[in-house]
Amino acid sequence: MRYEHIFFDLDGTLTDPALGITNAIIYARKKWGLDPGRNEDYYKFIGPPMPKSYEQFWGMDHDTAVRFLATYREYFGTVGLFENQVYPGIPELLRDLRAAGCRLYMATTKPTGFSTQIAEKFGLLPWFEIISGSQPSGDNTKEDVIRFAEKTCRVDMAKAVMVGDRLYDVEGAHACAIPCVGVCYGYGGREELAAAGADYIADTVEDLRALLLA
Repeated sequence: MRYEHIFFDLDGTLTDPALGITNAIIYARKKWGLDPGRNEDYYKFIGPPMPKSYEQFWGMDHDTAVRFLATYREYFGTVGLFENQVYPGIPELLRDLRAAGCRLYMATTKPTGFSTQIAEKFGLLPWFEIISGSQPSGDNTKEDVIRFAEKTCRVDMAKAVMVGDRLYDVEGAHACAIPCVGVCYGYGGREELAAAGADYIADTVEDLRALLLA
């Protein structure tokens, strides 16, 4: 497999954000007087737009979800976004893809400002032509952010592929009529990715390298 244009998800694909995201949820739940729970209780929140997760998993209405998000960001926007780590092998993969002539784009439903800060902090920013993230409201879908990068960078979608760890990445890619590589080292897992119809599945970063640089 060889694609000239590669869209990458951020959380669970390039970096492991679990500690920062779950700590921010626990902070917000404590501030709202709710049972804080455990970090691992909130791994399912990694990937989809955050307000949608509050509505889906906790039954919040949209206005309440937006207010809870503001509390979440009190922690995440100052501390949690940097409680993060790049998956081993990712910087080298991005470097080698660029050296092979590929154009790279980050397509994430995390807000663009946070995503840019994370990419800069961990040395990923130079490899990407654009950081295409969500508006601050967090309402953008994966299809939205892929389409924005496509139009801004004039991507030839006939030669493009999406890489991500959740079903939302697969759905967004297919909505844009491009294939998706699902990575199992993130937070979706093989069963979720296969059920969503991922075109390729990579268990490790090394497997992803083999697919993209074949």
